[in-house]
Formats: sequence, structure tokens, C-alpha cells
Amino acid sequence: MSTDTIVAIATPPGRGGVGIIRLSGPKAYSIALQLNGNKTLQPRLASYCSFYKGDKELVDQGLMLYFKAPNSFTGEDVIEIQAHGSPVVLDILTKESVVLGARLARPGEFSERAFLNDKIDLTQAEAIADLIQASSQTAARMAFRTLQGDFSKKINQLNEELIYLRLYVEAAIDFPEEEIDFLNDGKVARLLQSILDNLEIIRSEANQGVILREGLSLVIAGRPNAGKSTLINCLAGKDVAIVTEVAGTTRDVMREHILLDEIPVHIIDTAGLRDSDDLVEKEGIKRAWQELKQADCVLLVVDVNNPEEHQLVTDELRSVLPRNIPIISVFNKIDTLGSSPQVNDLAVSLSAKSGEGIDGLKKIIKQVVGYQPNEGHFLARRRHLNALDEAKELLLTGQRQLAEHRAGELLAEDLRLAHQVLCEITGEFTSDDLLGKIFSSFCIGK
Repeated sequence: MSTDTIVAIATPPGRGGVGIIRLSGPKAYSIALQLNGNKTLQPRLASYCSFYKGDKELVDQGLMLYFKAPNSFTGEDVIEIQAHGSPVVLDILTKESVVLGARLARPGEFSERAFLNDKIDLTQAEAIADLIQASSQTAARMAFRTLQGDFSKKINQLNEELIYLRLYVEAAIDFPEEEIDFLNDGKVARLLQSILDNLEIIRSEANQGVILREGLSLVIAGRPNAGKSTLINCLAGKDVAIVTEVAGTTRDVMREHILLDEIPVHIIDTAGLRDSDDLVEKEGIKRAWQELKQADCVLLVVDVNNPEEHQLVTDELRSVLPRNIPIISVFNKIDTLGSSPQVNDLAVSLSAKSGEGIDGLKKIIKQVVGYQPNEGHFLARRRHLNALDEAKELLLTGQRQLAEHRAGELLAEDLRLAHQVLCEITGEFTSDDLLGKIFSSFCIGK
């Protein structure tokens, strides 16, 4: 690990009442003394100081806090300088710290040092960034729970169960004279199934966390003049798309971001799907197909007065889109028929113009993506889901090896690999490349 002393401004860019500068590393305390005119600092106490540059040029006055290693966020000596929130003042003090022996911190380097010094694990480090970037109260609350270790505790408990099972299986393989017949006593099968059940519960909670963190890509598609732009305006609660009776008004991809019961939803309105000789419209339709292929969910808008279009467009979408992308059929313009809204599985009838039936659509969207408002107590990332899925596949493979081939050695290897994958979630076994990717996405000063 680096022995450099690092410095960075920890508050957002711009002017404010207070601006904070952080120092961490072996020279942090000595640099602080040179900045404050050799005023002694007591650990964990705020000291009112004058801040100097070079040959005692007074720059500002404020507070200094000293956190002595290892009792600090990073586990190193940490100095926090609270000055007036002038970008000029903060820049002067940061540059002076560099002159005195510090270097500018990389994005996320303070959190990275906290991780490397075992002050936090990797899920907690990621939660710091997620808490800063939270887009709703629920996301912020769940990110804080992850920071407090809720997610880590569940993964660690799963690992403890896996370690116990590994020890039992490998002992039976390594010491056959002990006559532990784990292949026939049923204990291994029961323990393995229990681990799989617990993993599935954690995976379900993690999925809720991923939805709240990353949001949902919702692409609106359909024939021209089916009411797609009216629908995006209705969902957004404001006029973001031009609505006319002229078919083909929307020629480019339009994006709007909303919260659907605290789920961040990225709504994408696309050009009407049809054959066209207009070069601009053709380009818009091409972009529409690109967005559709990357969607989490597709809303197929159909004019209720032209129901024959539904199957034609559905077949067209299904022939191109990946099978795992759900398509919700939205039969629009029920107000023209005097009909009432209806909800059936992956279909809803509504009036985007009046908003009648829109709540039914929102309910279906949440069901399709698997969001349960009362489930999930922590925020998670896509890499966590991928690791949980990989561990599940390895455990299922081991389960088959046990049931079909009575292959204890193969089961032991699958258990080892599953354990290793789960440890990557908390960072117990993690490549340097992954660490670099994770921490480089953080704010500078965190």
C-alpha cells in the first residue's frame, strides 16, 4: 500500500459557508502544524486555528480536527481542515499542502485506504458512493444500511455456512478411515439446500437494491400516432414531448427521468415503428430499435381503435428483441370508446390523455421488474447480483454431482469456487483491476 500522504477538497465545487479539506497519511500531522503555525492538535478535538501559506502569510481562520491512526476513517493519521467555503481559499490551502509534502488524492482514494486498512469492506466502500448519489429517500436509507454492514453480515453468514459444509465434505474425503458417509447420511444434501435457500433470499433483496440504485430503462414503442408521446407526458407529469395529430412527429429518441414509487425510471420515447422514405425519420426508427434492444422493459402502445396492429407489432418486436425483455401491451385511447381501464397480466387499457388507468400501468411495471416495496433492506450493485448468480450455479452443479454421480471431490471443488465468488462481494478475494474500477468512480475527497 502507498505510504504517500494525500490531500483533497472534500466538499462539492462552488461557494459555501464552509469548505473541507482532508489529509491522510504519515505526514498529515506535520503538514497540519506547518499550515497552522505549529499549534498543537489534540486527537479527536476541534481546534480553532489560523491557516498560513509560505512565509506566514495569513490565508484564513477556521477549525482543524486531528484523527490519530488507527482511529480514523482511513486507519491512517487524518487531518480535516474546515475553512470558509471559498474555492480560492480551499485551492490555496490544498496547493500549500502539496508543497509541504502531500500529493493530490485520486478519486475514491480515501475510501480505498479505509478498505485496504480493514476499516470497511468492499460493499461498505461502495455504499459510501451510493449514499452520496442516492436519488430517493429509500435509496439513501438502504445505502446507509449497507454502509452499516447489513449486506456484509448476510454474505458473511452465508460464507460461514459454506465453510462448515466445505470442512465436513473435505474431512470425509481426506480421512476415509473415519467412515463419515456424507454421501448417504443426507446431512450434506440438507445443508446444501439450506445454503441455496438462504442465497435465494439474499439475491431477492439484492435485486430490490439494484433496482433502486440503477433504475429501470423503460422504452416506449409502437406505431406512429398510437399515443406514445402522450403516454410519456402522462408518466412524467409534464409536457416533455410534442403531441400532434400528425403521424411521425417524434423523430428522435427522447429521454425523461422520473421516480415511480421511489424507483428511478429512465423513460425513453422513440419514433413510431414503420417503413419510411424520410431520411430523418428512418434514422429515428433505427435509433428506436437500438434503444429497444437495451431496454429493461418495453411498453408497446397500441391505439385501441386499431387492435389488429397489436399482434403485428408484437411479432415484429419478438423477432428482434432478446427473449428476456418483457413487453407490456398498453391499449391507449379508451376515452374515444368510452371504455373503462382494465389490467390483465402484461396488458393494460388506459387513456394517456386523461390519465385514467395509469396507476394500473405503474403497478404492472413494478411487478414485471420484480420490485416489492416491503422487501430489501440494503442497496446493491449489478456485480453483486452477478456474483450471487454465479455462486448459485456452482452450488446447483455441486448438488447435481452429489445426487447423480455421488462425486464428493467434484462437489468439494464447486463449494470452494462458490465460496471464492461470494468472498469477492465483500472484497476478501478481489482482483486489483476490480478495485481500481470501483474506487475510480468515487468522488475526489472520499
